Amino acid sequence: MAKINIDILTETELIELNQRIVQKLRFLREARAHQKMMEFSVGDQVSFQPEGSETLIGIITRYNKKTVTVITEQGHRWNVSPGLLRRVKNARKINSANVFNFQKS
Repeated sequence: MAKINIDILTETELIELNQRIVQKLRFLREARAHQKMMEFSVGDQVSFQPEGSETLIGIITRYNKKTVTVITEQGHRWNVSPGLLRRVKNARKINSANVFNFQKS
């Protein structure tokens, strides 16, 4: 890996270097989120736990840029980071591709 001596860089060069570093870090973060998102499909039954709340179960209805939209059993819509989702075991899809049975716990 090439070493950069930041002590010899001008203020303008330091600002440019900082912008490139931030851009690269943003790209890496988005790539990880996208990779995690691709582990799930629209229609998958998932669970997640909002901070300070009980675990919610719902269905993924769409992909967003950084999140997925989940409609919960209660009918609420959440935009959730894919890293917070867990696939629900024993989820059963019924005949229609858009209708699912929810098992009560």
